[in-house]
Amino acid sequence: MQISDFLFSKNKVAYINSSANMQEAIEVLEQTQYSAIPVIDEEGKYVGTLSEGDLLWKMKNTTGLSFQNLDIVKVYEIKRRIRNECVYVKAHLEDMLHLAADQNFVPVVDDNQIFVGIIRRKDIIAYYTSNITD
Repeated sequence: MQISDFLFSKNKVAYINSSANMQEAIEVLEQTQYSAIPVIDEEGKYVGTLSEGDLLWKMKNTTGLSFQNLDIVKVYEIKRRIRNECVYVKAHLEDMLHLAADQNFVPVVDDNQIFVGIIRRKDIIAYYTSNITD
């Protein structure tokens, strides 16, 4: 069993570019009904995870920011409170399992830190549940 066996590839994953604006981030979260999404930079590298809470705190702590002008704030300007650690696609399975214990999803990167997808905790649980034998 390898990390790639659990990979939910980038072309199937909702993510946001760090240069996108706050309005775009809210729209992605609303459309997908996720509470958090990976953030990648212009080179395709994973740089963090943006959550609904991050967006709410940015609105609360930014004077004059409202739903009418969210497009003035870039995703890279938003402080991220949760740090979802990533795992290399060629790492040991135990490395990924350790991270999945504390994260709803584990971002996966290649040797150049390029984002290639995620591993969802629910898929790990489903796999192990279906393969448990007495």
